[in-house]
Amino acid sequence: MLTTLQKEKPVLSFFQIWNMSFGFLGIQFGWALQMANMSAIYEYLGAQPENIPMLWLAAPLTGLIVQPIIGYLSDRTWTSLGRRKPYFLTGAILSSIALVLMPNSSALWMAAGLLWVLDASINISMEPFRAFVADMLPPAQQTQGYAMQSFFIGLGAVIASALPWMLENWFHIADAHTAGSIPATVRISFYLGAGAFFFAVLYTILTTREYPPDDIQAFKAQQAAQRGFWHGVTEIFSHIWNMPKVMRQLALVQFCTWPGLFLMWFYFSVAVARNIFGATDTQSPQYAEGIAWAGICFAFYSLITFLFSPLLPAIANRIGRKFTHAVCLLAGAAGLWYVGFASTRYELLLSMTGVGIAWASILAMPYAMLVRHLPPEKTGIYMGIFNFFIVLPEIIASLFFGKVMETWLNNDRIAAVTVGGSLLCIAAIITLFVHDSNSNPSNS
Repeated sequence: MLTTLQKEKPVLSFFQIWNMSFGFLGIQFGWALQMANMSAIYEYLGAQPENIPMLWLAAPLTGLIVQPIIGYLSDRTWTSLGRRKPYFLTGAILSSIALVLMPNSSALWMAAGLLWVLDASINISMEPFRAFVADMLPPAQQTQGYAMQSFFIGLGAVIASALPWMLENWFHIADAHTAGSIPATVRISFYLGAGAFFFAVLYTILTTREYPPDDIQAFKAQQAAQRGFWHGVTEIFSHIWNMPKVMRQLALVQFCTWPGLFLMWFYFSVAVARNIFGATDTQSPQYAEGIAWAGICFAFYSLITFLFSPLLPAIANRIGRKFTHAVCLLAGAAGLWYVGFASTRYELLLSMTGVGIAWASILAMPYAMLVRHLPPEKTGIYMGIFNFFIVLPEIIASLFFGKVMETWLNNDRIAAVTVGGSLLCIAAIITLFVHDSNSNPSNS
């Protein structure tokens, strides 16, 4: 069946691409607040360092389950709201509720449970946004589309990561808290993030029109014929088995890239508080100050992402997507390695410069290399499957890295971050072997 998605798509203007990507600004509020604060929230509620990876298990497991299902369903959806937009809206509503509830957790089990809900909800919104670029843009603009998503991710993370620090230092919100409770600055940051998530996604829904199938009756008849749980399961596994060659190659890149990032997210904030600021326990003023500065560091690398992302299409056009990605990953590796040598808070900003460059590319280049090798009518399901190679290594890290921390790294949080840098370096080397034949986006 030939749908509009398979025909040549019109070239969109800068502001049309801006509008269709704006929802990622809100989605990143959810991710950034989580990444910058969850390890600290867990420690506030009594978690030990070796428990942290296991408590983060919610993120990869929900991604593993939710993303391919949402991708499969969104490929087969058409409503008055559109193809992908119903999922944008559902995820935004659920995520906003979870963001409001999270900082009111009174026990470790409650925070861990809410993280499962939050991650599942964010994935419902985020996965269709990846397929949205392929739906709406011609191949020559797809790198630009993913770079625009990276731009909004950087902007959202700058604001969200720095929110606790801004509330304390600009608005003088009292940050005193009792043992086992979450500071007021963190709670208010999550409330603001909930509003930002919902309204940014709503903006994209209201300003962007999706392309409908040419023959809506034939489309609905085909979907009715393919309805059923087992049909969906078998189709997902069939697509896993028959992945395009480039997708298999990029899977190896992702499999090394994301554990490096996870180790940073697991341990960077608490490493800054304890190793740079000298905090001895979670109730000391140095701990709160260190966590706030770690948020500034996350905001800074997101600022670098925000500034660097618009340059990615031009760089990729000149040297190719895979070489661009490899160089950016090496910059990130260098940044994480340098954390082990930093002796002051300001040196950490140099580390985060490299991480921000890598993050901009991680959010754009693998998808730009992949999407042109996927059947247009199967983009959603393949993007969901591609997420396996993000979440599977995180599951492995969550299950086993706590033992590594306890046995070999002596619970040294900075050592864990530098191990992450080594993994990014390996990913950069593997990237050089990806067969990205259409190296020039304008010729795609």
